[in-house]
Amino acid sequence: MKIQKILGYVRRACQEFDLIQEGDKIAIGVSGGKDSLALLVALAGMRRFSEFNYEIHAVTLDPRFFGQDGDFSPVARICDELEVPFTLLKSDIYEIVFDIRKEKNPCSLCAKMRRGALHDAAIAAGCNKIALAHSFDDAIETFMMNLFKEGRVGCFSPKSYLSRKDITLIRPLVLVPESAIISFVKQSGFEVVKSPCPIDKATYRQEIKEFLQSEERKDNGFKLRIFTALRKSGVDGWGFKT
Repeated sequence: MKIQKILGYVRRACQEFDLIQEGDKIAIGVSGGKDSLALLVALAGMRRFSEFNYEIHAVTLDPRFFGQDGDFSPVARICDELEVPFTLLKSDIYEIVFDIRKEKNPCSLCAKMRRGALHDAAIAAGCNKIALAHSFDDAIETFMMNLFKEGRVGCFSPKSYLSRKDITLIRPLVLVPESAIISFVKQSGFEVVKSPCPIDKATYRQEIKEFLQSEERKDNGFKLRIFTALRKSGVDGWGFKT
């Protein structure tokens, strides 16, 4: 599989959720993981045949795990190949979350700090939108986490406007299955930046991911039916376009 299949999903998401307009300047949050690399390549490639003229700018935030600079040179190389401007931001997020605050739930504060830094970087670069790499599987996992943990029906939105920052968040990968992203990255040969986070793979989200994978193996289409229920509910901007 090359990028064409993912581009098909991304184009459909852009049409269904009205994600990109003429003249947009979009900051792409690129962690260096498989999802964000697929998003970067897809939005770079889509510029060639999109009905809209738009610009993209890749932004990577280094939390500096264990007080050391991360190696994001693979991201820089891909951006150079794609002719996409690239900004690397160094931060003290790891030190604040793990060493100073000693958070029992570090993911929440880490995510909040990452979002704030990304929003500010996007605004500084003159962007009016931020593209995040949440996939089809991420949407289902978040939906189930909200249901099981909070007893509510809800999810992040495919598109949301932050009035406080005057910037719009878009998620162009929300129709792309994680399996398609994995296949694309493997076949493309891109070097993925591994996360050294000490609690990676040890979160409640990982538990939900493994539960969903288990159910999908027993009942093919299980995840798609959950996603369809989310779309039919119409909550948080997920309704079908009429």
